[in-house]
Amino acid sequence: MNLSALQTFLAIVDTGSLVRASQKLHVTQSTVTARLKTLEDELGQQLLNRQKSGTTLTPAGTKLLRYARVMTGLWRQAKFETALPAGLASVCTFGCDRELWHGPGRAFFDGVISGHPEMAVSVHQGGARDLENWLGEGMVDVILTYESVARGHQTVHPLPPEELVLYSDRPDTPIDADPMYIFVDHGAEYRRQHDEAYHNAGVARISFDSSWWALQCLLDRGGSAYLPRALAEPYLQQGRLHESSGAPVFTRKKNLIVNDAAARNWDWFEPLVTHLAGHGSA
Repeated sequence: MNLSALQTFLAIVDTGSLVRASQKLHVTQSTVTARLKTLEDELGQQLLNRQKSGTTLTPAGTKLLRYARVMTGLWRQAKFETALPAGLASVCTFGCDRELWHGPGRAFFDGVISGHPEMAVSVHQGGARDLENWLGEGMVDVILTYESVARGHQTVHPLPPEELVLYSDRPDTPIDADPMYIFVDHGAEYRRQHDEAYHNAGVARISFDSSWWALQCLLDRGGSAYLPRALAEPYLQQGRLHESSGAPVFTRKKNLIVNDAAARNWDWFEPLVTHLAGHGSA
């Protein structure tokens, strides 16, 4: 099967039209059409419905889509690994939720880099859905995420939950009446717990869906916010932040999910997971 034909098929699906696929791939539209026809002839099935408004998948195209993503993902991995410089024997491709890099993400990365000089590491940040898709498509070997859903041939390794603590730039900030409070959206379950604990607090003037951005705002402008302990700890030690005693502490689950085929070749993976599991909410 022609790999460029599969890549062209994916480009059409992702962009929704042959014209935009040709622009994305930097080839002519006639080349895109020819590659798609080659793929359809080889499979003996029509893969896409073509309309003036764009393209849609046929039932056969829907079935092919998952395999096409896996095969092209494996090819990217193979190219990366075969192109490794001398002294490097293999690669670990790691997908990390952008909110989890501070703490467990960095710890996983440091554990691989420090303990295995023969291994290259490629790190990709993304949201929960991105990470799940990348793992299923073979684009990454292991992900660190708040989700716990695994597909076939994947294993979930629960890590200690993340602690979300109320921090302020002032030691005497009121717990539930700070006019400079910054709301950080840590997900649906957190929103529910937060609403129960602070049902009389009203709506915060400033809100973020990023802990890191909220932290920068707090340090720049003052105020208070719920932040992951691992993220805030260095600023607590510097005296730039203060933990609000008496405020409820919320938790959020986090998991390492690995493709079993990759983990079978990593004798270091289980010990590293055990090490991370023993480090509390870091």
